[in-house]
Amino acid sequence: MPKLLLATSAIAVALSAPAYADFWSDAGANLQGVTIRGVSESTPPSNYVRDVLAPQFTEATGIEVEFETTSWDQMFDKAIKDMEAGSGIYDFVYIEQDIIYSYLARDFLVNISDALEANPSLQAPDFSIEDFTTFIDNFRGADGDIFGVPMEAFIKVYLYRKDLFEDPAHQEAFKAKYGYDLAPATTFDQWRDNAEYFANLDPNDELWGTTVQAASGHPAAFYEFFESIAPTYGVYDWGIDMAKGAATVEKGGRMNSPEAKEALAFWVGLLDFAPPEATASTWDEVASTFAAGRAAQGWVYGENAAWVATNPEKSTVVGKVGVALPPMNPGVMEEAEAGEGYIGYYDGGAFGIPHSSKNKEAALLWLQFIGQPSVQADWAVAGSRVVHQATFDDPKVKEVDAMADGYFTMMKEQGHLFKGAPEFPFHAQVREAVAPFIYEAIVGTMTPEEALDQAAAAAEAEMANLGYGGN
Repeated sequence: MPKLLLATSAIAVALSAPAYADFWSDAGANLQGVTIRGVSESTPPSNYVRDVLAPQFTEATGIEVEFETTSWDQMFDKAIKDMEAGSGIYDFVYIEQDIIYSYLARDFLVNISDALEANPSLQAPDFSIEDFTTFIDNFRGADGDIFGVPMEAFIKVYLYRKDLFEDPAHQEAFKAKYGYDLAPATTFDQWRDNAEYFANLDPNDELWGTTVQAASGHPAAFYEFFESIAPTYGVYDWGIDMAKGAATVEKGGRMNSPEAKEALAFWVGLLDFAPPEATASTWDEVASTFAAGRAAQGWVYGENAAWVATNPEKSTVVGKVGVALPPMNPGVMEEAEAGEGYIGYYDGGAFGIPHSSKNKEAALLWLQFIGQPSVQADWAVAGSRVVHQATFDDPKVKEVDAMADGYFTMMKEQGHLFKGAPEFPFHAQVREAVAPFIYEAIVGTMTPEEALDQAAAAAEAEMANLGYGGN
């Protein structure tokens, strides 16, 4: 055949073939014009998804993403009601690590492992379960299949103001008053002394001694106590023995143990040295308080660590933030290192696909898109979250790590000492039964001892009502 005819034939074949550039445009070819809808809490990682990743996905695939970011309680309410009713409003939902066990028990979620196996043409070449950190194991079913693709993970750490703790005048005054050197707290007595000292420097200043996530009427207070404070006293898994259905000491639980009561007394006692917004503070307000320079130290969720330490548009303490492990009782670190306990909360979440979704194929592509290694570093910098192993070594992340006093290094090297919520299918129900007693302790209408005695009894009653333990 003449060369001219060969060339003409080749051009004709090329013109008749789809002109797709890569996997994403190929995979999205039959889904052009589809809109997927999701809901999540308004946090730095979720806002990055809404503002950056969603538009990138639309450009790559032609699939529109409507992503609603709202308050924590509204997020859960909307997602659960949609899945219960099977209305299919949302094609992907945020699954917090602590609620996954309830969702699996109620068969709310699509098995992502099965969906990928059943749709090989929708399997992205850059998406691999093996790329993720071990945090993904929180979203496996009983047989090991994946029901959620992690989008954020972080530890709750001790932040402190390096400029205050390293000030010679403060060091001299503190030692004169307390008889030992001013330093970031490694014991609870030290935390209390630090808090008292900085809170009482000047009655007219806006500096307080510590943050306290003690919104008296919001689950954030329950979580701060049971997932951050109690473990450092050696009280794990909310003090509940799930096998026995026990929370009280007399039945084999530890929710009202001496250690738990000491922990709650310490925690509510810090309110004397905390800013007035403490009793209205959830995780968001605690971060804002610290970023505004209103507290010398505090327990702060790691999703806020990077921006508090590096973003001068949102934080007044850039360049002044220290990051450390929380204080803990003797023996707690040894139990954590042996895998028999933990020193604090490893939080995070994933996106999952409800069975009620009307656009499962498009949602499956979306979950893989946000699970690519290539999008992780910028996302980590923006939201202090890491779900992929390689992210820690990215130059961008290392640069922010240096500015954030080694937060990412701590997460990489010591993250295994922290733990997510216990694997309770009754998580929400028991939380709601117990939380009111924590609120009573916060406002002072119950002593810590009274609050935990009644909380433990209420937890057991709710577990028995749900069929756990027979108590």
